[in-house]
Amino acid sequence: MDIKGRVIQLLALQTGEGKNGTWKKQDFVIETDGQYPKKICISAWGDKINESALQVGNEVNVSFDVESREYNGRWYTDVKAWKIDALGAGGYESAPVASGTGSTSSTRPPTELPSTFQSGDEDNLPF
Repeated sequence: MDIKGRVIQLLALQTGEGKNGTWKKQDFVIETDGQYPKKICISAWGDKINESALQVGNEVNVSFDVESREYNGRWYTDVKAWKIDALGAGGYESAPVASGTGSTSSTRPPTELPSTFQSGDEDNLPF
């Protein structure tokens, strides 16, 4: 699965020693775009940690797997990144455009909040 979002928080890098040698784990939180943005905590392990892409404020595309496991009758779910790519200017990758304008990149205009979600509307949730 893939998801795009902005890195909003980097948690402390965790390291340790295991039977297979040294390991490291970086947890980070991204926030998705859209009408109802979601915050998602994702884990990157070992050589999957892309330090250049994992900077607060960067737009990233994360390829990940979701896995659940049971322990003592409770279930725990992990979101593990297996690829992290920084996105181009404006938060979206540059791609060729099939138009006669001569432009070689596409960008999305900034998203503005609808007037119903402006400050002061604290208790007017749509659900």
